[in-house]
Amino acid sequence: MKHQEEVKDNLDYIYYLIALVSGAFVGAIIEKGFTWIVVGGVLGLLTAAFFLNVLVRGRGEKI
Repeated sequence: MKHQEEVKDNLDYIYYLIALVSGAFVGAIIEKGFTWIVVGGVLGLLTAAFFLNVLVRGRGEKI
């Protein structure tokens, strides 16, 4: 008998997309100019990367 391996979809892009939109939205709310929209998006992406790589990785693994 062959064992079937479960294929998991990588849905990390959803976290990055939500972080980018949220950061850009916060940057737009500040109303200091277009630059803050970009800064907010970049900070959102950095936050998502930290969240995925530090806090989420390894939670589903058994010891």
